Amino acid sequence: MDSGPKNPAAARRATVEKIPRDADGTVQSLVRALRLLELLAEDDDGYRLVDIAERAGLSTSTTHRLLTTLEQKRFVQFDREANLWHVGVQCFAVGAAFARRRRIATLALPIMRKLRDTVGETVNLGLADQGDVVFLTQVESREMMRAMGRPGGRLPLACTAMGQAILAAMSDQDVSAYLQQYGLPRLTPNSIARPTKLHQTLAEARRAGYAVDHEENAAGLRCVAGVIHDEHRRPIAAVSIAGPTVRVTLRRVPEVGREVMAAAREITLAIGGRAPVRTAQPPDR
Repeated sequence: MDSGPKNPAAARRATVEKIPRDADGTVQSLVRALRLLELLAEDDDGYRLVDIAERAGLSTSTTHRLLTTLEQKRFVQFDREANLWHVGVQCFAVGAAFARRRRIATLALPIMRKLRDTVGETVNLGLADQGDVVFLTQVESREMMRAMGRPGGRLPLACTAMGQAILAAMSDQDVSAYLQQYGLPRLTPNSIARPTKLHQTLAEARRAGYAVDHEENAAGLRCVAGVIHDEHRRPIAAVSIAGPTVRVTLRRVPEVGREVMAAAREITLAIGGRAPVRTAQPPDR
C-alpha cells in the first residue's frame, strides 16, 4: 500500500521542503550556478573549466557538474573544439523577457537616434542594478572616432555619467547607503575617490539637471547623462551621450546637457514614467 501523501499539493510541498538550504534560506547549488552565469557573461571569449572554477572559488568537479546541468537547459554552451564555456541562448531568452516587460530599450531607441543626430555623438541607455549601471543598448555616432560599448556591460554607478545621474536623483541617505555597500572603485585617475567629492558632484548634477563624467570612466572620454524615472518617480535608468573630449568640450556641455535632459524626459514619458516635481533652488549668495 502506498503510504505517500494522497494530495498532489502536499506532495509538492514535501518535495520543496527536502531541498537543502543554507541558514539564510538560499539554495547553495543555485547560488553557485548563478555565479557561474555572471562570470561567463563578463567575458565574450569564454572560460576554460579550470579558470572559471578558480574565479568562482569552486572545485573543478563541482563547477563541471553545475555547468553540465546548465548546458542541458541551454543556459550555457560548451565549445568542444576550443574547450571553452560560453553563455547559452536561454540566457538571452530570459533577458529578452525582462526587456519586453520594461520595453524601455524599444521605446527609447527612436529618441536616442534623434539625440544622436542632434548632438552628433554616441548615445547610451543604461539601467541601474545592484550598484552598477548595466548598458542596455547604444546608438553609435557616425564619426570615425567614437565611443563604443557592448550591451550587458556593467560599470560602477559613481564612475559614469549615467550612474551619477541616477545617484543624483536619490536622497543623500540613499547615496550614503550606496557608498557603504559599494564604495568608490577607481577606473581612471579621474574617478571620484572621496565620498565628499561624490556628494559635491551629485549636488552639481541636481542643480544642472544632468550629470557629467569627466574622463572618470575612460581616459579621453566625456559623457553627459540625464535620469529616467518610472511610474513611481523612482530613478531606474539614464540616457547619455559619450564622445572624445576634443569634441565634447567643456564649452559644449551646457548645450549638450539640455538636449540630454529633454531626451531623458521624453523616454520617461514614453515608458509611462513620471518625473518628480523639482523644487526651486535657493539663489547663491
